[in-house]
Amino acid sequence: MKLISKHIVLWGLVLLNLVSFAQSPKLTASAPSAVANGQQFRVTYSFNQQGSNFKGPSFKDFNYLTGPNQSSSTSMQIMNGNVTQSVSYTYTYILQAAKEGTFEIPGASIEFNGTTYKSNGLSINVVKGNAPQTQQYSQQQPNNRQSQTTASDDVNSKDIYIRAIPDKTNPYQGEQIIVTYKMYTSVGVAQYGINKLPSFNGFWNVDLLKEAAAKAKQYRETIDGKQYTVVEIRKIALFPQKSGNLTIDPLEVEAVVQVQSRRKSSGDFFDDFFNNSFFGSVQNVKKTLKSNMVSLSVKPLPANKPIDFNGFSGNLNFKATLDKTDIKANEALNLKLTVSGTGNLKLIDKLNIEFPPDFETYDPKLVDNISTTAAGVSGSRTFEYLVIPRKEGVFKLKPITFSYFNLASKSFITLSSPEYTIKVAKGAPGQGSATTLTTSKEDIKYIGSDIQFIKTNSFALKQDSSIFFGSTLYFILMFLPLLLFVAFVITYRNMLKQRRNVALMKNKKANKVARKRLVLAQRYLTENKRELFFEELSKAIWGYLSDKFTIPLSQLSMENVQEVLQQRNVNEQMIFQLIDLLNSCEYSRFAPDASSLSLEQPYNEALSLIRNLESQI
Repeated sequence: MKLISKHIVLWGLVLLNLVSFAQSPKLTASAPSAVANGQQFRVTYSFNQQGSNFKGPSFKDFNYLTGPNQSSSTSMQIMNGNVTQSVSYTYTYILQAAKEGTFEIPGASIEFNGTTYKSNGLSINVVKGNAPQTQQYSQQQPNNRQSQTTASDDVNSKDIYIRAIPDKTNPYQGEQIIVTYKMYTSVGVAQYGINKLPSFNGFWNVDLLKEAAAKAKQYRETIDGKQYTVVEIRKIALFPQKSGNLTIDPLEVEAVVQVQSRRKSSGDFFDDFFNNSFFGSVQNVKKTLKSNMVSLSVKPLPANKPIDFNGFSGNLNFKATLDKTDIKANEALNLKLTVSGTGNLKLIDKLNIEFPPDFETYDPKLVDNISTTAAGVSGSRTFEYLVIPRKEGVFKLKPITFSYFNLASKSFITLSSPEYTIKVAKGAPGQGSATTLTTSKEDIKYIGSDIQFIKTNSFALKQDSSIFFGSTLYFILMFLPLLLFVAFVITYRNMLKQRRNVALMKNKKANKVARKRLVLAQRYLTENKRELFFEELSKAIWGYLSDKFTIPLSQLSMENVQEVLQQRNVNEQMIFQLIDLLNSCEYSRFAPDASSLSLEQPYNEALSLIRNLESQI
């Protein structure tokens, strides 16, 4: 019987190696089946695709502590130099059992490619005292721990490690830098997940592998006579926003490494046969890996900056097109300006254009065709202007210029459009154009006549014989002052009651107080008092967070602010922007090279963050 069972296992292993399954989207819920009353436990939802709009269930029978905390992990297998990789996104809740009994937790839902996927439900049994453990777990756990410790000794820093490799170390301010994080391994890797991402302080960054997480590039390299499988697990495009010496913190990864287990012979031929390395008898070992720290020396841009320079560094082309130059009054013109090339194209948010005073113009419509590939950020950004001449005549549209720093020539280059001569003929008398154009998601119409004739047809008049005294309106106006006085007394008493609630008043006035502090920061900005400006800006943000969440300033920290914002379901990107802004304020107050920083950017960013936080919370 034992021989038959081992043959079944052998054929099962062979079939698993021959059959491959397509990874269809699936949302799976997991939690312990039994917990003790008062015990904290995790409820985890795993999705094997990058979904959106995750909606968790109601945990009405449990005490909700925190969640959902989102994380991602990458499962990778390396066999004979071939890498197979998949990504799992996890949403974790931490709950506490509140009462004994058996409780049902309904499924969660998530959207992917326009389809909603639902998870399985959970049944949790809350018992008195300690939660029961299975006998199998208690018997096997010590042996597994011992085997893992023994196997861990066989893996060292030369068997698997991570390197951060920048394509350049002495760039100009605003120049694109590509940092590639490579995993070198000579052992099998079951899976890995990123524990800690670098903060990238002082950089604008783009994840170049975000859209192709399951297509990591892999190849073979020989280093010091040892052959490695190399996997590019992450590639980031960085654009330094200031000059000087900048550093990038290490990337921290937790990997599950597969190593051959070392077991003594059991004396049983079949046991020794199936434990042989030929059949993949391996032990999983957790290893925490850290990449090297990257140091960059960023060169400042030359001092002879053109007036219309907006901070862009790269390689660009500039093209302007006007759909027509002969037109009638009140008809529409379309002017398109396209900037294309490589670099941080989203930095170009406006162009300097002088239209004739008799031309009516509207805010431009932005059309982006920007791609992020392993080679970096490139593409085009188009500005579409709608222009309507209101008077006849001959008008000149002066050349439109755009200046940027060219990295190839290491000099400033000014691109220019041609000068346009626009001939506007007189429109039809008493009739405007009925042209309808669309820009910025709004329809713009010129009707041609905005004053209507007085009504000239005959109409009947009649005498009003009603008496005001004693009418319904008379009594309403008589008692209206009394009703208004009662409403005033009730409102005033509620106002006094609210003012006694200090926490509530601080919460309501948090936005107003923060804006007053920002007014003082703006005054320091105009006076170019850098240290006072960043100090007041930092006080405004910390004060707003203290008042909004009723947390004393002495107890505020980056960690509890991040935790509170996550509990309020604030957008994760907004949380990262807030933490990065606070770090930048502290850096700018005390760093010796802070004089190169722009004061307008952090001020506008603080205003935008407070406004967005107020709307979300």
